[in-house]
Amino acid sequence: MKRQAYRPILITDASRSQDDQLTSRQRRYVAMMGVRVACVIVGAILVGTRAPLLWLWLPLVALGMVLIPWLAVLLANDRPPKEQHRLASRYRAQPAADVPPRSLTTEEAPHKVIDAEP
Repeated sequence: MKRQAYRPILITDASRSQDDQLTSRQRRYVAMMGVRVACVIVGAILVGTRAPLLWLWLPLVALGMVLIPWLAVLLANDRPPKEQHRLASRYRAQPAADVPPRSLTTEEAPHKVIDAEP
């Protein structure tokens, strides 16, 4: 059996640490909630000034106030998928084509006959 060439594991192949992932998710959450606060403020200003096309702007702002927290929570709890072990895919044993299987066929297998009558 031919051995595969050794490939070193590079540090650039490593995934981000748990702390880095948590920090980036927290920043994304705070940014999205900041957009929500902006939607609340813009909605209050629009209602207070009786802006033209209020019937168009107010539902858009309300939609932002409702959807953004939901999306922020989903994205804050989302983690990148776990990778398969790097070494498992690189050093998986390849079955040889010319090696016969190790199990016995039904003709070769010794079998025991149990008879109900003595």
